[in-house]
Amino acid sequence: MNPFMMIMMLSSLMAGTLITMSSSHWLMAWMGLEINTFAILPFMAQKHYPRAMEATTKYFIIQTTAATMLLFASVSNAWLTGQWEVQQMSHPFPLAIITMALSLKLGLAPLHAWFPEVLQGLSLSTGLILSTWQKLAPLSLILQIPMTTPMLLTTLGLTSILVGGWGGLNQTQLRKILGYSSIAHLGWMILVMQYSPSLTFLAFIMYVVLTFSMFLTFNYSQATTINALSTSWTKTPTLSALSPLILLSLGGLPPLTGFFPKWAILLELTKQSLMIIATIAALSALLSLFFYLRLSYAMTLTSSPQNIPTTLPWRLNFIQNTTPLAISTKLSLMLLPITPSALAFTCL
Repeated sequence: MNPFMMIMMLSSLMAGTLITMSSSHWLMAWMGLEINTFAILPFMAQKHYPRAMEATTKYFIIQTTAATMLLFASVSNAWLTGQWEVQQMSHPFPLAIITMALSLKLGLAPLHAWFPEVLQGLSLSTGLILSTWQKLAPLSLILQIPMTTPMLLTTLGLTSILVGGWGGLNQTQLRKILGYSSIAHLGWMILVMQYSPSLTFLAFIMYVVLTFSMFLTFNYSQATTINALSTSWTKTPTLSALSPLILLSLGGLPPLTGFFPKWAILLELTKQSLMIIATIAALSALLSLFFYLRLSYAMTLTSSPQNIPTTLPWRLNFIQNTTPLAISTKLSLMLLPITPSALAFTCL
Protein backbone atom coordinates (compact mmCIF):
# COMPACT_ATOMS: atom_id res chain seq x y z
CA MET A 1 0.00 0.00 0.00
CA ASN A 2 1.16 3.52 -0.78
CA PRO A 3 2.65 5.11 2.39
CA PHE A 4 0.53 8.24 2.02
CA MET A 5 -2.62 6.16 1.67
CA MET A 6 -1.61 4.10 4.68
CA ILE A 7 -1.14 7.23 6.80
CA MET A 8 -4.52 8.55 5.62
CA MET A 9 -6.30 5.28 6.42
CA LEU A 10 -4.64 4.95 9.84
CA SER A 11 -5.55 8.56 10.65
CA SER A 12 -9.16 7.92 9.59
CA LEU A 13 -9.21 4.75 11.69
CA MET A 14 -8.11 6.61 14.79
CA ALA A 15 -10.35 9.61 14.05
CA GLY A 16 -13.45 7.43 13.65
CA THR A 17 -12.87 5.75 16.99
CA LEU A 18 -12.16 9.04 18.76
CA ILE A 19 -15.28 10.67 17.26
CA THR A 20 -17.43 7.80 18.53
CA MET A 21 -15.86 7.79 21.98
CA SER A 22 -16.21 11.56 22.44
CA SER A 23 -19.68 12.05 20.96
CA SER A 24 -22.87 12.40 22.98
CA HIS A 25 -25.21 12.47 19.97
CA TRP A 26 -26.23 9.23 18.25
CA LEU A 27 -25.71 10.61 14.74
CA MET A 28 -22.13 11.62 15.56
CA ALA A 29 -21.50 8.21 17.15
CA TRP A 30 -22.90 6.50 14.06
CA MET A 31 -20.76 8.66 11.78
CA GLY A 32 -17.62 7.74 13.75
CA LEU A 33 -18.45 4.03 13.47
CA GLU A 34 -18.91 4.37 9.70
CA ILE A 35 -15.57 6.19 9.29
CA ASN A 36 -13.95 3.49 11.36
CA THR A 37 -15.46 0.73 9.20
CA PHE A 38 -14.51 2.27 5.86
CA ALA A 39 -10.97 3.06 7.04
CA ILE A 40 -10.08 -0.58 7.76
CA LEU A 41 -11.49 -2.02 4.51
CA PRO A 42 -8.39 -1.09 2.40
CA PHE A 43 -6.14 -2.87 4.92
CA MET A 44 -8.32 -5.97 4.71
CA ALA A 45 -8.43 -5.96 0.91
CA GLN A 46 -4.81 -5.05 0.17
CA LYS A 47 -3.95 -8.74 -0.36
CA HIS A 48 -5.80 -9.56 -3.57
CA TYR A 49 -6.57 -13.13 -2.62
CA PRO A 50 -10.09 -14.60 -2.92
CA ARG A 51 -10.13 -15.40 0.81
CA ALA A 52 -9.21 -11.81 1.72
CA MET A 53 -11.87 -10.42 -0.64
CA GLU A 54 -14.45 -12.75 0.89
CA ALA A 55 -13.50 -11.67 4.42
CA THR A 56 -13.66 -7.98 3.43
CA THR A 57 -17.12 -8.43 1.89
CA LYS A 58 -18.41 -10.29 4.94
CA TYR A 59 -17.05 -7.64 7.27
CA PHE A 60 -18.59 -4.83 5.22
CA ILE A 61 -22.03 -6.49 5.15
CA ILE A 62 -22.03 -7.26 8.89
CA GLN A 63 -20.86 -3.79 9.91
CA THR A 64 -23.38 -2.13 7.60
CA THR A 65 -26.18 -4.24 9.08
CA ALA A 66 -25.13 -3.32 12.62
CA ALA A 67 -24.84 0.38 11.75
CA THR A 68 -28.31 0.31 10.15
CA MET A 69 -29.77 -1.31 13.28
CA LEU A 70 -28.08 1.32 15.44
CA LEU A 71 -29.38 4.19 13.30
CA PHE A 72 -32.90 2.72 13.30
CA ALA A 73 -32.86 2.33 17.10
CA SER A 74 -31.56 5.87 17.67
CA VAL A 75 -34.23 7.34 15.35
CA SER A 76 -36.88 5.25 17.13
CA ASN A 77 -35.68 6.54 20.49
CA ALA A 78 -35.83 10.13 19.21
CA TRP A 79 -39.35 9.50 17.92
CA LEU A 80 -40.54 7.95 21.20
CA THR A 81 -38.75 10.14 23.75
CA GLY A 82 -37.47 13.19 21.82
CA GLN A 83 -33.87 12.47 22.90
CA TRP A 84 -30.78 12.03 20.71
CA GLU A 85 -28.32 11.84 23.61
CA VAL A 86 -26.38 8.62 24.05
CA GLN A 87 -26.88 8.61 27.81
CA GLN A 88 -30.62 9.42 27.59
CA MET A 89 -31.81 6.10 26.24
CA SER A 90 -34.87 5.40 28.35
CA HIS A 91 -37.23 3.36 26.17
CA PRO A 92 -36.52 -0.41 26.46
CA PHE A 93 -37.25 -1.26 22.79
CA PRO A 94 -34.59 0.94 21.09
CA LEU A 95 -32.22 0.21 23.98
CA ALA A 96 -32.43 -3.54 23.31
CA ILE A 97 -31.94 -3.02 19.56
CA ILE A 98 -28.88 -0.81 20.11
CA THR A 99 -27.39 -3.34 22.52
CA MET A 100 -27.80 -6.12 19.94
CA ALA A 101 -26.38 -3.89 17.17
CA LEU A 102 -23.28 -3.11 19.21
CA SER A 103 -22.99 -6.79 20.15
CA LEU A 104 -23.02 -7.61 16.43
CA LYS A 105 -20.24 -5.08 15.84
CA LEU A 106 -18.19 -6.55 18.68
CA GLY A 107 -18.79 -10.17 17.68
CA LEU A 108 -20.48 -11.25 20.91
CA ALA A 109 -22.31 -14.58 20.92
CA PRO A 110 -24.85 -15.46 19.60
CA LEU A 111 -23.99 -12.82 16.96
CA HIS A 112 -20.41 -14.05 16.68
CA ALA A 113 -20.29 -16.34 13.64
CA TRP A 114 -18.81 -13.71 11.32
CA PHE A 115 -15.78 -12.87 13.44
CA PRO A 116 -13.65 -16.07 13.23
CA GLU A 117 -14.45 -16.41 9.52
CA VAL A 118 -13.40 -12.83 8.76
CA LEU A 119 -10.28 -13.13 10.90
CA GLN A 120 -9.27 -16.31 9.05
CA GLY A 121 -9.12 -14.43 5.74
CA LEU A 122 -6.89 -11.60 6.99
CA SER A 123 -3.19 -11.24 7.64
CA LEU A 124 -2.11 -11.38 11.28
CA SER A 125 -1.30 -7.66 11.39
CA THR A 126 -4.74 -6.65 10.09
CA GLY A 127 -6.34 -9.27 12.34
CA LEU A 128 -4.61 -7.64 15.30
CA ILE A 129 -6.25 -4.30 14.47
CA LEU A 130 -9.62 -6.00 14.05
CA SER A 131 -9.30 -7.80 17.40
CA THR A 132 -8.16 -4.80 19.46
CA TRP A 133 -8.67 -1.28 18.11
CA GLN A 134 -11.95 -2.04 16.32
CA LYS A 135 -13.50 -3.19 19.60
CA LEU A 136 -12.89 0.13 21.33
CA ALA A 137 -15.64 2.27 19.77
CA PRO A 138 -18.59 -0.18 20.21
CA LEU A 139 -17.40 -1.03 23.73
CA SER A 140 -17.33 2.65 24.68
CA LEU A 141 -20.93 3.06 23.47
CA ILE A 142 -22.12 0.06 25.50
CA LEU A 143 -20.39 1.60 28.52
CA GLN A 144 -22.28 4.88 28.04
CA ILE A 145 -25.84 3.67 27.49
CA PRO A 146 -27.99 3.13 30.60
CA MET A 147 -28.65 -0.55 31.06
CA THR A 148 -32.24 -1.06 32.21
CA THR A 149 -32.21 -4.78 31.30
CA PRO A 150 -29.24 -6.29 33.18
CA MET A 151 -30.14 -9.85 32.20
CA LEU A 152 -29.44 -9.04 28.53
CA LEU A 153 -25.79 -8.20 29.16
CA THR A 154 -25.39 -11.12 31.56
CA THR A 155 -26.81 -13.51 28.96
CA LEU A 156 -24.58 -12.12 26.21
CA GLY A 157 -21.52 -12.36 28.48
CA LEU A 158 -22.09 -15.93 29.63
CA THR A 159 -23.00 -17.09 26.11
CA SER A 160 -19.82 -15.50 24.71
CA ILE A 161 -17.64 -17.20 27.32
CA LEU A 162 -19.22 -20.59 26.57
CA VAL A 163 -19.14 -20.19 22.79
CA GLY A 164 -15.58 -18.85 22.84
CA GLY A 165 -14.48 -21.94 24.76
CA TRP A 166 -16.45 -24.55 22.83
CA GLY A 167 -15.77 -23.01 19.42
CA GLY A 168 -12.00 -23.07 19.79
CA LEU A 169 -11.78 -26.73 20.75
CA ASN A 170 -12.05 -28.25 17.27
CA GLN A 171 -10.05 -25.62 15.36
CA THR A 172 -6.66 -26.13 13.71
CA GLN A 173 -6.27 -22.63 12.24
CA LEU A 174 -4.53 -20.23 14.62
CA ARG A 175 -6.49 -17.17 13.48
CA LYS A 176 -9.81 -18.89 14.17
CA ILE A 177 -8.55 -19.94 17.60
CA LEU A 178 -7.56 -16.35 18.32
CA GLY A 179 -11.00 -15.25 17.11
CA TYR A 180 -12.80 -17.54 19.56
CA SER A 181 -10.37 -16.44 22.28
CA SER A 182 -11.38 -12.83 21.58
CA ILE A 183 -15.07 -13.76 21.88
CA ALA A 184 -14.45 -15.40 25.26
CA HIS A 185 -12.47 -12.45 26.62
CA LEU A 186 -15.14 -9.98 25.48
CA GLY A 187 -17.69 -12.11 27.32
CA TRP A 188 -15.81 -11.55 30.58
CA MET A 189 -15.84 -7.79 30.00
CA ILE A 190 -19.54 -7.66 29.15
CA LEU A 191 -20.36 -9.80 32.19
CA VAL A 192 -18.97 -7.26 34.67
CA MET A 193 -19.74 -4.08 32.70
CA GLN A 194 -22.99 -3.16 34.47
CA TYR A 195 -21.42 -3.55 37.91
CA SER A 196 -17.96 -2.00 37.42
CA PRO A 197 -17.29 -0.10 34.16
CA SER A 198 -13.77 0.80 35.28
CA LEU A 199 -12.98 -2.89 35.76
CA THR A 200 -14.27 -3.56 32.24
CA PHE A 201 -11.88 -0.94 30.86
CA LEU A 202 -9.01 -2.43 32.86
CA ALA A 203 -9.83 -5.92 31.58
CA PHE A 204 -9.88 -4.54 28.02
CA ILE A 205 -6.38 -3.08 28.47
CA MET A 206 -5.11 -6.43 29.72
CA TYR A 207 -6.82 -8.19 26.81
CA VAL A 208 -5.12 -5.84 24.32
CA VAL A 209 -1.69 -6.52 25.88
CA LEU A 210 -2.16 -10.30 25.77
CA THR A 211 -3.65 -10.35 22.26
CA PHE A 212 -0.94 -8.02 20.95
CA SER A 213 1.73 -10.37 22.31
CA MET A 214 0.10 -13.51 20.87
CA PHE A 215 -0.49 -12.06 17.39
CA LEU A 216 3.09 -10.79 17.20
CA THR A 217 4.37 -14.18 18.34
CA PHE A 218 2.55 -16.02 15.55
CA ASN A 219 3.49 -13.33 13.05
CA TYR A 220 7.18 -13.56 13.98
CA SER A 221 7.23 -17.36 13.74
CA GLN A 222 5.15 -17.19 10.50
CA ALA A 223 2.76 -19.87 11.73
CA THR A 224 -0.88 -20.09 10.66
CA THR A 225 -1.83 -23.64 11.76
CA ILE A 226 -1.21 -25.82 14.81
CA ASN A 227 0.98 -28.15 12.74
CA ALA A 228 3.20 -25.21 11.76
CA LEU A 229 3.84 -24.49 15.45
CA SER A 230 5.77 -27.73 15.84
CA THR A 231 8.49 -26.45 13.49
CA SER A 232 8.70 -22.95 14.98
CA TRP A 233 11.61 -23.97 17.22
CA THR A 234 13.87 -24.08 14.14
CA LYS A 235 13.13 -20.41 13.45
CA THR A 236 12.73 -18.90 16.93
CA PRO A 237 13.85 -21.28 19.71
CA THR A 238 13.73 -18.63 22.45
CA LEU A 239 10.28 -17.47 21.45
CA SER A 240 9.08 -21.08 21.33
CA ALA A 241 10.10 -21.44 24.96
CA LEU A 242 8.29 -18.25 26.00
CA SER A 243 5.13 -18.80 23.96
CA PRO A 244 3.56 -21.36 26.36
CA LEU A 245 3.80 -18.77 29.13
CA ILE A 246 1.98 -16.23 26.95
CA LEU A 247 -0.69 -18.82 26.09
CA LEU A 248 -1.14 -19.76 29.74
CA SER A 249 -1.42 -16.07 30.58
CA LEU A 250 -4.24 -15.82 28.01
CA GLY A 251 -5.84 -18.78 29.74
CA GLY A 252 -5.73 -16.95 33.07
CA LEU A 253 -3.34 -19.06 35.12
CA PRO A 254 -1.50 -17.47 38.07
CA PRO A 255 1.06 -15.98 38.55
CA LEU A 256 0.81 -14.55 35.02
CA THR A 257 -0.86 -11.32 33.92
CA GLY A 258 -3.97 -12.97 32.46
CA PHE A 259 -5.01 -14.20 35.91
CA PHE A 260 -5.56 -10.64 37.15
CA PRO A 261 -8.65 -9.54 35.11
CA LYS A 262 -10.49 -12.85 35.58
CA TRP A 263 -9.74 -12.86 39.28
CA ALA A 264 -10.95 -9.25 39.65
CA ILE A 265 -14.12 -9.95 37.64
CA LEU A 266 -14.95 -13.04 39.71
CA LEU A 267 -14.33 -10.99 42.86
CA GLU A 268 -16.75 -8.29 41.67
CA LEU A 269 -19.40 -10.84 40.71
CA THR A 270 -19.08 -12.41 44.16
CA LYS A 271 -19.53 -8.98 45.77
CA GLN A 272 -22.76 -8.60 43.78
CA SER A 273 -23.99 -11.95 45.20
CA LEU A 274 -23.90 -13.59 41.75
CA MET A 275 -22.32 -16.84 42.91
CA ILE A 276 -23.90 -19.06 40.24
CA ILE A 277 -22.91 -16.76 37.37
CA ALA A 278 -19.35 -16.48 38.72
CA THR A 279 -19.11 -20.28 39.04
CA ILE A 280 -20.37 -20.86 35.48
CA ALA A 281 -17.91 -18.26 34.12
CA ALA A 282 -14.99 -19.79 36.04
CA LEU A 283 -15.81 -23.31 34.84
CA SER A 284 -16.28 -22.09 31.27
CA ALA A 285 -12.77 -20.62 31.35
CA LEU A 286 -11.46 -24.20 31.51
CA LEU A 287 -12.70 -24.73 27.95
CA SER A 288 -10.50 -21.91 26.68
CA LEU A 289 -7.62 -23.14 28.79
CA PHE A 290 -7.79 -26.53 27.06
CA PHE A 291 -7.03 -25.21 23.57
CA TYR A 292 -4.36 -22.88 24.96
CA LEU A 293 -2.70 -25.96 26.46
CA ARG A 294 -3.05 -27.75 23.12
CA LEU A 295 -1.22 -24.89 21.40
CA SER A 296 1.47 -24.97 24.09
CA TYR A 297 1.90 -28.70 23.60
CA ALA A 298 2.21 -28.35 19.83
CA MET A 299 4.70 -25.50 20.07
CA THR A 300 6.99 -26.74 22.82
CA LEU A 301 6.55 -30.43 23.57
CA THR A 302 6.16 -31.73 20.00
CA SER A 303 9.33 -32.58 18.11
CA SER A 304 9.14 -32.14 14.35
CA PRO A 305 10.80 -34.57 11.88
CA GLN A 306 14.55 -34.14 11.60
CA ASN A 307 14.69 -33.72 7.83
CA ILE A 308 16.24 -31.04 5.65
CA PRO A 309 13.14 -28.82 5.15
CA THR A 310 12.52 -28.53 8.90
CA THR A 311 16.15 -27.89 9.87
CA LEU A 312 16.83 -25.43 7.03
CA PRO A 313 15.59 -22.33 8.92
CA TRP A 314 18.60 -22.66 11.26
CA ARG A 315 20.81 -21.57 8.34
CA LEU A 316 18.66 -18.63 7.30
CA ASN A 317 18.91 -15.07 8.60
CA PHE A 318 15.50 -14.59 10.19
CA ILE A 319 15.65 -10.86 10.90
CA GLN A 320 12.65 -8.86 12.14
CA ASN A 321 12.16 -6.02 14.58
CA THR A 322 11.56 -7.74 17.91
CA THR A 323 11.21 -4.66 20.17
CA PRO A 324 7.35 -4.57 20.19
CA LEU A 325 7.27 -8.31 20.72
CA ALA A 326 9.73 -8.14 23.62
CA ILE A 327 7.81 -5.34 25.35
CA SER A 328 4.41 -7.00 24.93
CA THR A 329 5.79 -10.36 26.11
CA LYS A 330 7.14 -8.82 29.31
CA LEU A 331 3.82 -7.07 29.94
CA SER A 332 1.82 -10.25 29.31
CA LEU A 333 3.89 -12.18 31.85
CA MET A 334 4.81 -9.79 34.63
CA LEU A 335 1.95 -7.36 35.38
CA LEU A 336 0.38 -9.38 38.19
CA PRO A 337 2.28 -7.52 41.00
CA ILE A 338 0.41 -4.30 40.13
CA THR A 339 -2.92 -5.96 40.94
CA PRO A 340 -3.47 -4.18 44.31
CA SER A 341 -2.82 -0.76 42.79
CA ALA A 342 -5.03 -1.48 39.79
CA LEU A 343 -7.89 -2.73 41.97
CA ALA A 344 -7.59 0.36 44.16
CA PHE A 345 -7.76 2.50 41.01
CA THR A 346 -10.96 0.79 39.82
CA CYS A 347 -12.60 1.40 43.21
CA LEU A 348 -12.09 5.19 43.02
